[in-house]
Amino acid sequence: MKLRHLFTAILLGAATASWADAPKYIFYLIGDGMGMGHITNAQVYNRIALGNDAPLQMMQMPVASFATTHSASSDVTDSAAAGTALATGTKTRNGMLGMAPDTTAVTSIARTLFDNGYGVGLVTSVAVDDATPGAFYAHVPNRGEYRTIGQQLAESGYQFVAGAGLRGIKDKDGKDPGLLRIFEENGVRLQYGMEPAETLSDRMVVLSKDTERPWSIGYTIDSISGALTLPALTEACIRHLERVSPERFFVMIEGGNIDHAGHANDGGTAIIETLNFDKAIKTVYDFYLRHPQETLIVVTADHETGGMSVGNNTTGYSAPLTLLKPQKVSKEAFSDYCKGILLSRMAYRWEDMKEYLESNLGFWKNVAISETETEKIKKMFDEIFEKRNTISDEKTLYADFNAFSSLIFKILNDNAGVGWTSTKHTGTVVPVFAAGVDAYRFSGMRDNTDIPRTIMEIAGHPID
Repeated sequence: MKLRHLFTAILLGAATASWADAPKYIFYLIGDGMGMGHITNAQVYNRIALGNDAPLQMMQMPVASFATTHSASSDVTDSAAAGTALATGTKTRNGMLGMAPDTTAVTSIARTLFDNGYGVGLVTSVAVDDATPGAFYAHVPNRGEYRTIGQQLAESGYQFVAGAGLRGIKDKDGKDPGLLRIFEENGVRLQYGMEPAETLSDRMVVLSKDTERPWSIGYTIDSISGALTLPALTEACIRHLERVSPERFFVMIEGGNIDHAGHANDGGTAIIETLNFDKAIKTVYDFYLRHPQETLIVVTADHETGGMSVGNNTTGYSAPLTLLKPQKVSKEAFSDYCKGILLSRMAYRWEDMKEYLESNLGFWKNVAISETETEKIKKMFDEIFEKRNTISDEKTLYADFNAFSSLIFKILNDNAGVGWTSTKHTGTVVPVFAAGVDAYRFSGMRDNTDIPRTIMEIAGHPID
């Protein structure tokens, strides 16, 4: 055999071996807004408040590294550009989804794997037409084109999608634009809630029963009765794909509420959402232990939100996160509670509020609120609830917070040692964890676009 032909045969043999050795099961877990501050706070809270000596599941992964997150238009990315980078390996401008900066459609790794025989599942704790899940099936110049995004989801062919809701089922005038009919025409069964537990269709979209709040399944800390949970949806996705595509499948799982809590600067809620995301990772890792030679797991984040720190100027060289353990409500739920009181025009005394703060946030009982802080709280209470004076809300990306709730949660963060620099995204690097088939290839610093490219190289379908 001539040397040139021998060399070609070796290359073809290597490629064939690579395809044969490709993982059958690929899990891509994205903590939206999850920086190392979120993870470290969750790790510390898990140890000192919950008494768990074992590290978080993600921190037990054999490979750990970091990734840069800038978009094509900014050093601080939004979720659409970051999602596109993680889904396709292509940088784009903030606000664009599944497209290059010139509006050319780019192909996601989910689509390529689906076209090559993999089942596909997408799971999120926020809307299924939000930026991160949308990056794996949609191509729009503006992430807010929910009707178009929803149609592209219906036409994707993917077997399982789960999350809070679909925002394109009504237009801006509240009219039906026919999106639900398109799902029906494409053989997709829409199911609201986890019941019935058995799947009756090859293609499923599981949504929250709370159709009034389609952007989120709700925060874990609020203990919403009957709410979907990320770990449960992850389990349901795996069961479904084991039924309809047992030979091979790809799953993207997003902890979307981590980002929402970061925008709110709600330390306790951000920690609980990170722990909840880690439970979903544990579900995936348990699957990996049953299929160690056939599974690849990659965990990362699209960006960091809030500039979250462990320790702040109030607590100095201390982070007493046990003070967050009595927290039973999110900042958003507390803000809604305050707004409800004001809208009802009901008489609400300082003693009533003090009792609420003691019961739901541990103020004065677990959290040693100083006299100065108490005076500040009482003064604002009198202005807002007694005198009914208007104080501007704190406006963030996903919520407008009653000014009293903003003060309360700032005091809670300060006492617990949680620091924040922003109510927006930051440009800091994000973690990358990996386990399973060829996980070692995720070691070393990289850009976020390198993550899907490495996944596809391992899968035997390199991105051009």
